[in-house]
Amino acid sequence: MERTLPRSRVANERLHQLVPGGAHTYAKGDDQYPEGLAPVISHGVGAHVWDVDGNRYIEYGSGLRSVSLGHAHPRVTEAARRELDRGSNFVRPGILELEAAERFLTTVPTAEMVKFAKNGSDVTTAAVRLARAATGRQFVAVCADQPFFSTDDWFIATTAMDAGIPARTTGLTVTFPYGDLDATEELLRRHDGQIACLMLEAASGQLEPPPGYLEGLRSLADTYGCVLIFDEMITGFRWSEAGAQGLYGVAPDLSTFGKALGNGFAVSALAGKRELMELGGLRGRGDRVFLLSTTHGAETHSLAAAMAVLETYTEEGITARLHDLGERLAAGVREVADGMGVGDHVLVRGRASNLVFATLDEHGRPSQQYRTLFLRQLVSGGVLGPSFVVSSALSNEDIERTVEVVAQACAVYRKALDAQDPTAWMGGRSVKPVFRRRA
Repeated sequence: MERTLPRSRVANERLHQLVPGGAHTYAKGDDQYPEGLAPVISHGVGAHVWDVDGNRYIEYGSGLRSVSLGHAHPRVTEAARRELDRGSNFVRPGILELEAAERFLTTVPTAEMVKFAKNGSDVTTAAVRLARAATGRQFVAVCADQPFFSTDDWFIATTAMDAGIPARTTGLTVTFPYGDLDATEELLRRHDGQIACLMLEAASGQLEPPPGYLEGLRSLADTYGCVLIFDEMITGFRWSEAGAQGLYGVAPDLSTFGKALGNGFAVSALAGKRELMELGGLRGRGDRVFLLSTTHGAETHSLAAAMAVLETYTEEGITARLHDLGERLAAGVREVADGMGVGDHVLVRGRASNLVFATLDEHGRPSQQYRTLFLRQLVSGGVLGPSFVVSSALSNEDIERTVEVVAQACAVYRKALDAQDPTAWMGGRSVKPVFRRRA
């Protein structure tokens, strides 16, 4: 039975009147959900959230992958709560800054120094600035097959939403394909002595590194004198407690973390080799780099939350649990999709701890219309799932219920495929890609 969301609809309209896009992150926009089925959230506990209309959902991709332990995790919230009565920010470094740095570098031993900030874009841009300063070069090379690195001009210039960015900035970012060392080396040759860094996620979505790929990138960066940067926003802790670099055994020069680091609290990190990080410090001998100087980067409750997250991951084996939950969910979804005759159209992809789904039309092509149909059935069944990215708070019962709802969605999907037109089951306009030139 489809849910009615009268309060959510009113709240969405009010949000659009007051907040550009109706949300503070484009991926949370109501254009990402079927028409009339974009719930506005009231609160969450564990793997469940409630909307302002009182409906409860099993949630996936919580906080855009940031809430990997589940909402209001007691160990994390208690750590943050302890600091609230002790002051949140001071005129000099707090002892928590030292303790948090020690905890982070113990967990990610491939890094030698770390600096904390509040969001991922700040630290990826700081990494780019360090690379440019260290090499004296202007060009930045980013992986073309990965969707997002920063809200700053150097990256957004490469997307369809490049309005307001000067052409001279656009021309300073070049791209390379994932998994293709020959193409990357050709790019480095073409811009010999001009590329400051190679930035990529070591793995992401459906992209796992081919044998020798990351080692080859490490060698290319060394040969051509550029900085190798791993964006660990998603892979950090979901791939291993030490990140993708720990799992694959390849150490970048710099790496950036966020999302899971705070379990919903605002904290991110730039980490890396001392010789590079010290360019933004007080002990270097060359020109100083204005690295990260954020008023709220050392907020005590966020750092306390981050330490609690890191301890929970390492002590409770959270990464292994995420993989186990994801494997069970993927197996269940594939089984019911095959059973309904849509196994070639509803696909589960990616690492078990970071599952996404693809919706293909009757010709096997990716389809936003069929995604709309599928999402509509999920939300109506009480599953809020723009992806199938799990949190460790999910129970066996949550997984079983999700698979039941997916089975119902696949039955409708089959009808649409037979009709060769999903329109009747979409309930309105199609969901839209986040990056598009026109609203």
